[in-house]
Amino acid sequence: MSGTIAKSDRLTCAPSRAARELDLRRGDFDLAVNLGLIRTVPDEGGGGRRVARAEIDRLRAEDGFPDALRERVATVGTHEGAEIMDVTPTRFTNLARLGLLVPVRFYLNRYRTVVWLYPAEELRQFAAEKSNARLLTGRMPAQVREGLKAKLDRRPRNWRGRHLGFLLRQAGDDPWAHAAAVACLLDPADVADVVADPYERDHLNRCRPRLPAHGAPGSPTAERAQKLMTASEPDEVAWFRADLAHTMETARRQHPAPRPAPEPALEQEDPPAPEDHTPSHGLLGWLRRRGRRPTG
Repeated sequence: MSGTIAKSDRLTCAPSRAARELDLRRGDFDLAVNLGLIRTVPDEGGGGRRVARAEIDRLRAEDGFPDALRERVATVGTHEGAEIMDVTPTRFTNLARLGLLVPVRFYLNRYRTVVWLYPAEELRQFAAEKSNARLLTGRMPAQVREGLKAKLDRRPRNWRGRHLGFLLRQAGDDPWAHAAAVACLLDPADVADVVADPYERDHLNRCRPRLPAHGAPGSPTAERAQKLMTASEPDEVAWFRADLAHTMETARRQHPAPRPAPEPALEQEDPPAPEDHTPSHGLLGWLRRRGRRPTG
């Protein structure tokens, strides 16, 4: 076992070490992995994901390293995003609320206001697309105006959909990991309704990926963030539930959830032999009866 671990350490490295070697902050490294810019491999020892040395060498050999890689994972908020797209912050927010700009991260500031972050590279691409020109200047199209009147806000849902894509990429072909990724974005009551077996739910929890942490556990900030990370719109919840149910069928067939071994049956003592109440007949019976008669 020690030889296998030593070999793994030579061929791969932990995410924290990989981030340092790629000159990335840990948060930017995680985002690069989520976006598929950095490939990871399973840890042979079961300790999560690792990065192959060959992958680090590939990225370091690319033109413009490390600045080019940093630019690809750079994220911006509303004001900087509006500057990139050459629009007002209000228009930028409206485009994001309608789901035309998809956030990749969020955090809550000290006032517990949600701050959404977007990939800067995607905003540049959106602004450069000719078909989007009418959304950036002049009067908004009627369909967009109707959405704004209805006070739509697709940012939380779009974040959840995007983050689920990140989790499914890491899950690969493992149906339990796929099911756990979906379950972590559903309300626990929905999960219990779809997965009624408690042993299966326990196994799902063991496979559950970590969601981004926001504030101390149980704090108002953490509760607000958890609400944002939980599917809430009826059609979205229905889709997640259907996906969970379908994936669980595959997981059950391929790898049933572990269960405790049945307790051995207790040994029972043999019951006492029943008394012989068979009536006596013939000569033997006559002799028995005669032997019981009183004498004298």
